[in-house]
Amino acid sequence: PSRLLPKNASKADQVKYKLCEKFVSYLLKNKMTQAQLARKLKIDPSRVNEIIKYRINLYTVDKLMDLAEKLKIDFEVKVA
Repeated sequence: PSRLLPKNASKADQVKYKLCEKFVSYLLKNKMTQAQLARKLKIDPSRVNEIIKYRINLYTVDKLMDLAEKLKIDFEVKVA
């Protein structure tokens, strides 16, 4: 990943980080470019770049989950 998650990261940041991982996996699995993914999500390509570079401070959990749902990405949230 482009950014490492600090050991003392909040639960929300941990969830956002995991969601970013899902987007990276989706890109690789589907052999898509960032521009193709941006078109599919109907967002600016720069936003996709932020997500795959783990810029979690720029997004809420809700926003990332909404985008993941558009791609039908399986994701389970566990709160400990």
